Amino acid sequence: MAKRWAMFHVLSGVWALLVGILLIMLGNGMHFTLIGLRGGIEGFSAIELAIVTSGYFMGFLSGARLTPVMIRRVGHVRVFAALGSFMSAGLISFPLVADPWVWTVLRVLVGFCMSGVYVTAESWLNNAATNETRGKVLSAYMIAQTLGIIGAQGLLALGDAGTSVLFICASILVSVSFAPILLSATPVPAAEAARPMPLRELFLSSPLGTVGIFLLGNVYATQSGMGAVFGTQIGLTAPQIALFVAMLFAGALVLQYPIGWLSDRMDRRKLIFGAASLGAASCALGWITGDNLWPLMAASFLAGGVTTPLYALFLAYTNDSLSAEDMPAASGGLVFTFGLGAIAGPLLTGWVMQGLGPFGFWLVLGGTFGAIAVYALYRMTQRAPVPVAETESYLGVLPTASPVAVEAAGAWAAEKAEADREADTQS
Repeated sequence: MAKRWAMFHVLSGVWALLVGILLIMLGNGMHFTLIGLRGGIEGFSAIELAIVTSGYFMGFLSGARLTPVMIRRVGHVRVFAALGSFMSAGLISFPLVADPWVWTVLRVLVGFCMSGVYVTAESWLNNAATNETRGKVLSAYMIAQTLGIIGAQGLLALGDAGTSVLFICASILVSVSFAPILLSATPVPAAEAARPMPLRELFLSSPLGTVGIFLLGNVYATQSGMGAVFGTQIGLTAPQIALFVAMLFAGALVLQYPIGWLSDRMDRRKLIFGAASLGAASCALGWITGDNLWPLMAASFLAGGVTTPLYALFLAYTNDSLSAEDMPAASGGLVFTFGLGAIAGPLLTGWVMQGLGPFGFWLVLGGTFGAIAVYALYRMTQRAPVPVAETESYLGVLPTASPVAVEAAGAWAAEKAEADREADTQS
């Protein structure tokens, strides 16, 4: 009872922020799937839709770097309001011009704004939390994001992707989402994100963390951006495509806890190998099953289910090799590396799907998961494992999180692990 009351007390101070994030994710999640649905209706090729998808992650990566500078100049509220306005305008503009290059520019804009919204909202959220509540607040934030993406797929059944209605709905949701956030947030110090660690230094510190998170960026962007394209090309109906995408994120919601629990109790490289192998096996199932609906949904659930936990695993594993002083810079480097992989992933997938057909989707995903598993196996032969007692705590962080949330999660994990070690020593 005391724990429930403590959780209620924590959430009572940030509920408006969480509601706002939920609404933003409903709008953004709708737009991700809509791009694949409407692009298929307009006759866009797989490679054209891949370029459109990569545009979002180009903008997202740029926004993560530039938003803190903008906030220092004009403040959180102005940046947040401006980015929200541009994002809402971008979403409503897609059905106006059915051209892949115009869509790519719009996706860059939406990605930039979305990244900036994350940086700003997560700065407020982090400021609202204390050292004791930060873990619970971040967990609630990640759950709100995931539920928003899943819920967005259900909203797609309310309209026709061939009209402007669903794009307008996405724009409205994003516009409305800023009200609870702006009305509840108080001014905070300028967003500070550590300068990302150079990639060479990051690789030398943690080869598996660096290579793995780059490959995972490929996986995540392919799933979230090309999943609807795949569904369209194999002839799934719009509700079936929405369910397929929803299962990708539902799997992440279900598998996050058991994988996190294991992460704090075993060599994380073995867990990375196991999760990536499960991902590769699920992609093989997707390849074999063809358009058989329920085996396809099972493949989606498992492939998506291991992707988000793997992201958090790579963050935690990299932090195990670093001092507390280096963790913020390494977090920025990992977010940047993930973004590079997210830009490259859809381009590769679109090229393969263009040449081999829609099931090239599973081929790229399965091959990338397999590469992660093989590299994890190789790294086990190159470095002794970090004793479990000396590892940092695991906290589920979504791949969409900005460096602000990733750094906050890393700091919380380090503090919690140190507190747990001190408690074990005293007992």
